[in-house]
Amino acid sequence: MKKKANRLDAIKMIISSKEVGSQEDLLQELAHEGFELTQATLSRDLKQLKVAKAASMNGKYVYVLPNNIMYKRSTDQSASEMLMNNGFVSLQFSGNLAVIKTRPGYASSMAYDIDNREFNDILGTIAGDDTIMLVLRDGAQHMAVRSFLSLIIPNL
Repeated sequence: MKKKANRLDAIKMIISSKEVGSQEDLLQELAHEGFELTQATLSRDLKQLKVAKAASMNGKYVYVLPNNIMYKRSTDQSASEMLMNNGFVSLQFSGNLAVIKTRPGYASSMAYDIDNREFNDILGTIAGDDTIMLVLRDGAQHMAVRSFLSLIIPNL
């Protein structure tokens, strides 16, 4: 099952980083990342991920993840590199709030990991597709929160 989870993550990363318009192109990208699968398996994976096709800025129809019809595509990293950094983009504080930006599709799983660790300075999280808002206890030290988060997000 872990192999499938890694494959699904790779599909999300490829779709997030490149304009892929066909299953054949996506199969080639996955092969380049070390995944060997059939077109039927890819079709099932795309259905499970609820991937759709939408018109890109240049009018080509490309695969998109749900609720991400027009998000920015990053082409400066391969899917393998993006998988290694587990989706983290940035962390910023404002008073008793913190905002974590992630790559598309990573916020909810990262928030789940934060919520399932005991740390009294974080009261809770709210996650979207690529953003997590953390509500901090009054008086929480930002460096302590950053230190705690670095245990969950290694590349913080």
